[in-house]
Amino acid sequence: MKPFTLIAALVFGLVALLQMLRLILGWPVVVNGFAIPLWASAVACLVAAVLAVMVWREARR
Repeated sequence: MKPFTLIAALVFGLVALLQMLRLILGWPVVVNGFAIPLWASAVACLVAAVLAVMVWREARR
């Protein structure tokens, strides 16, 4: 596996993990006075996890 591919898979996996932690622990996120809803973390977690798996599977070929 190429180093960049491994790093990309790890970064996507870490993002998915952090989004899941935000969802479970209910961490508030406010950007420029706007509260980001928790459901957005569920979507971000799903997208990041799918991307991590796709990169990982592509690298194994």
